[in-house]
Amino acid sequence: MKSWISYLLPNDEYKEKRMLYFLSEGAVILFFSLIIMIICNNLFNISGENATLLSSAIFLFYVSGRYILSGIEYTDIATEHSYKKELKSIFSRTCSFVVIYMLFYLFVVKIPSNLNEWIDAIGLLLSISLVLFFTSYISLKRSYNKNKELL
Repeated sequence: MKSWISYLLPNDEYKEKRMLYFLSEGAVILFFSLIIMIICNNLFNISGENATLLSSAIFLFYVSGRYILSGIEYTDIATEHSYKKELKSIFSRTCSFVVIYMLFYLFVVKIPSNLNEWIDAIGLLLSISLVLFFTSYISLKRSYNKNKELL
């Protein structure tokens, strides 16, 4: 059965099924978090914007976390050579992201004029790049261990 969501899912049947599980679990957790927010709204007076942001963050972090920790992203990594090759690729993608982001920031946003603005720009860049690298690394490590067990 094809629907609009099938265009966003991987072509691999196993990955597709797992992703649908993750999205379904995330939807159930989202539903319960919204119910809890409705109940807590009487006590804490949560604004609609904060409730929407928190609900979206809960859903996205859950689905992303499950995908990263599942070990299904790198299905072809089973040898140490391919593991090291993919680790280098992750490192080079992260470095490319750092360079492109910094160039984009300097030309589109603005060139920082004082030390605090430089610290803000570099701090944000380092935070994002570290999260990008470590999520990819964790996913690679889990996939490698899982694939190595299957051999």
